[in-house]
Amino acid sequence: MPPLLDPQNAEFWIMIAIVVFFVVLWRAKVPGMAAKALDDAAAKVQAHLDEAKRLREEAQALLAQIQTQRAETERAAAELLRNAEKDAERMRAEAAVKLEEDVRRRGQMAERRIALAEAQAAGQVKAAAAEMAAQAAEAVFASRIAGAASDPLIDQGLSKLAARFS
Repeated sequence: MPPLLDPQNAEFWIMIAIVVFFVVLWRAKVPGMAAKALDDAAAKVQAHLDEAKRLREEAQALLAQIQTQRAETERAAAELLRNAEKDAERMRAEAAVKLEEDVRRRGQMAERRIALAEAQAAGQVKAAAAEMAAQAAEAVFASRIAGAASDPLIDQGLSKLAARFS
């Protein structure tokens, strides 16, 4: 007899124990529980994979949004820089015009002051010349009159002349 069918053999009893063990496992629905546990584990893994896929898609969308915002920010910064350069150039041109206008205005003021000073100097020179002429005329008349009698017309003219130049 083969050793697996002989009840005197230990292998027979091992085979019986294994068969009973599998029957008990089958009656306790262990294969169903194992399949359920495997299905649950697969569902968890699938849920994790789905979550990872969703997170990846969100990250890609966020990256695209950030890149768009970065591009917009760079464009706005470039626009601000261009505007600032234009404003600076405009301000430089305005300052140059104002400086030129200020220089011209100050030049005109200086010319007016010079003309006024020249007119005052000319007036002072004329006044000094008239004073000297009056003094010379007075001296000439005084020397002529000293020898002659006093003439009322000459005295009157001299007093008018002296009043006029004083």
